[in-house]
Amino acid sequence: MKNLLRNFLVLALLFGASIGAAQTTTQDLQSDESAGQTQAAANNGDEVPEEDGARDADDPLYPFWNETADSAENKIDSAEDIPTDELEKLRATLANFRTEFSIQRGANAERIANIQSQIAALGTAPEDGIEAPEITVNRLELEEQLEGLLAPVRVADAAFQRAEGLIGEIDRIIRDRKARNLLALGPSPLDPRNWLVAFNDATRILKDLTQDASGVFDRARQQSFREKVPLFLLLTAVSLTLIVKGRGWANAMIDYLRAMGGGGSGVWRFLVSLLRIAIPLFGLYGLAYTLNASELFGDDVAALIGLLPAWGFILLGFRWLAERLYAREDEDTIITIAPDKRSLMRFYMLLMSLLFVSRGIVEVLFTLENAKAETIVVFAFPIVVTMGSVLILLGMRLRDEHIVSPESADEETSAKLSGFERAMRLAGNGTIAVGIAAPIMAAVGYSEAGNALLYPTVLSIVLLGFVVVFQRFGADVYGLLSGQGSAARDGLIAILIGFVLILASLPLLALLWGARIADLTELWIRFLAGFDLGGTRISPSNFLTFAVVFLIGYTITRLIQSTLRQSVLPKTNLDIGGQNALVSGVGYVGIFLAALIAITVAGLDLSGFAIVAGALSVGIGFGLQNIVNNFVSGIILLVERPISEGDWIEVGTQMGYVKDISVRSTRIETFDRTDVIVPNSDLVSGTVTNYTRGNTVGRLIVPVGVAYGTDTKKVEQILREIANAQPLVLGNPPPDVFFMGFGADSLDFEIRAILRDVNWVLSVRNDINHEIARRFIEADIEIPFAQRDIWLRNPETLQSADPDNRHSTDESFAPDDSKEQP
Repeated sequence: MKNLLRNFLVLALLFGASIGAAQTTTQDLQSDESAGQTQAAANNGDEVPEEDGARDADDPLYPFWNETADSAENKIDSAEDIPTDELEKLRATLANFRTEFSIQRGANAERIANIQSQIAALGTAPEDGIEAPEITVNRLELEEQLEGLLAPVRVADAAFQRAEGLIGEIDRIIRDRKARNLLALGPSPLDPRNWLVAFNDATRILKDLTQDASGVFDRARQQSFREKVPLFLLLTAVSLTLIVKGRGWANAMIDYLRAMGGGGSGVWRFLVSLLRIAIPLFGLYGLAYTLNASELFGDDVAALIGLLPAWGFILLGFRWLAERLYAREDEDTIITIAPDKRSLMRFYMLLMSLLFVSRGIVEVLFTLENAKAETIVVFAFPIVVTMGSVLILLGMRLRDEHIVSPESADEETSAKLSGFERAMRLAGNGTIAVGIAAPIMAAVGYSEAGNALLYPTVLSIVLLGFVVVFQRFGADVYGLLSGQGSAARDGLIAILIGFVLILASLPLLALLWGARIADLTELWIRFLAGFDLGGTRISPSNFLTFAVVFLIGYTITRLIQSTLRQSVLPKTNLDIGGQNALVSGVGYVGIFLAALIAITVAGLDLSGFAIVAGALSVGIGFGLQNIVNNFVSGIILLVERPISEGDWIEVGTQMGYVKDISVRSTRIETFDRTDVIVPNSDLVSGTVTNYTRGNTVGRLIVPVGVAYGTDTKKVEQILREIANAQPLVLGNPPPDVFFMGFGADSLDFEIRAILRDVNWVLSVRNDINHEIARRFIEADIEIPFAQRDIWLRNPETLQSADPDNRHSTDESFAPDDSKEQP
């Protein structure tokens, strides 16, 4: 029963209806803690402690704490006779002390470290005892001061450890007691004997409620009510109007926004849709206040009336969630299924909310009237069975329904959603199992265990639904601010928003499934305390400080790089490669300095990482040597600059332009527009041909042959004129034409010229070849081509093998045994 009430309150917390109740509970808890500490102080004859129960920090004996700890140990020894609520209050008091001791353990830490450094500077005392008297006196004084400072720290540490142990024992007792309650066999709702008990108890409760409500007919109350009739009627009319008309007004506003359209309409429709909850809920609050202000009802009926807003909030919240997940309009729905199936899912969620509120009414009503356990079990069993049936139907939908219909999804989309669909099917199978198991457990008599399984499942589904809805809303807000619109729903920001919401929902999920607030508080304290790594304690504050300082340093580095690249370096005579190398070097140095400063500011002691660094060095030596080799080679390339971005280089069989030089590899764009990633070590240790290093001047060689008998001087003159006519050919040194020799088929010539930009070598070669062909035709100069005569040995053999003389010996082909004659 307590688990169900807790789950009910957690759900109210999700919707925000129990904010006031939560504040009241917190105040009560603090009052109880203060009361316990005050009582302990009074028993000890001490002065009443302030707020957190802290005693005089200069007292090393902590008499107040010892008295409280001894009392806690006695209660733990007799824990079977102490209620769980009292144990929780005792734990809160001990946790209060533990927090104070944790603070005291870190007192004077800077001064202690200073004195220890002074003692270390004096060195160790010599074994023979012979040293300067002033050093001995100084060491003794420092050691005396250190002991005086360490004494309260050690006492606080001992007290902290004692409080830690007592808290752990109380947590174990509470967990064991909770486990026993869950596994305890209670009355079965199927036992006919319990039906009679439930009937008699329900008759008594109904009679008590009737008598409590009969105060309406009391003359004194009627006389007092007559004076409030006008105000009562007015407030009732306003409240009922808000309840009845509120959703209609909100829907009209949403339809108006949908008709307007435009950017950000989804965000505004979401915000306006909250009015579907706010307006009727405000009416419920007004109605509950009006009915209780009339003073016509007794305490029990007034208590039930006071819960109307919370129950109404649950009904409205469930309905709002269903209309967001399975909206009537396709543009507003989050889970895309057929419209008729969306309507069915909305009905399931409405039925689930009615059942949940019904179970809450039964629990609250019977608890107020001190009903017997048999009565609660019998009346709650139909609700459990119906809720289980709804979960089974919902689980079947989750298991069998495709999130995107096959008619509208292509193969690629289906492949992307296959993992999500498998997760939904797994969740559907789990929901079906819970829907079957919970009613069976309740029927057997394990009602507490069944409730602990059924209702957290329902609330978890609701909570995850809210996560999905608010993730969509966050993505729409980002789309509105960034101008991306609905496309932002599939972006990285939407995924990050969902991840943050899931992390934020984890504490609520833990509460739903039986975790105590004390457990979450303990986990949070452990998280804030940090963890040890290599003898260094790393806490969230250290990590946050490191992240913030490093981010600032990284941002400054990028700003400096941008300023150098865009404003400073273009005004210098440094080439593009040098500019890029300088900018990259500034980036590496800046990031290194940012990390170093961040580590120093965060207070991380890197000396504890010596062993880890040694292990890493061994790993680098064996497994990461190629990566380190490429990294060092990248630094060498940036410093020595044998190649620069934009250079035309040849590495092995690859030739192209250098597009990017990073610390690990270099990207080369070949002439067929493909990127080749070359490790930097190949560029440093291998042979690299750089055609444009330092300048773009390069030599062009164009070979050409003419037929034997051609006037060679005339050929040389024509070729020289062609070379001199090219605009990219330098005049100094002038181009030359060389008669290279007598070839097998031609007289061989070469044009050798120096180009002002070797990157245009193919274009210049193309133009020269065209011009050579044209001028040779005009001058009637022949460009020969190779010709061969074939000689056949023993032609009579071929004639005897072919009596019909079908083949002639002077054909243009020869048998395989023919040989070419010189």
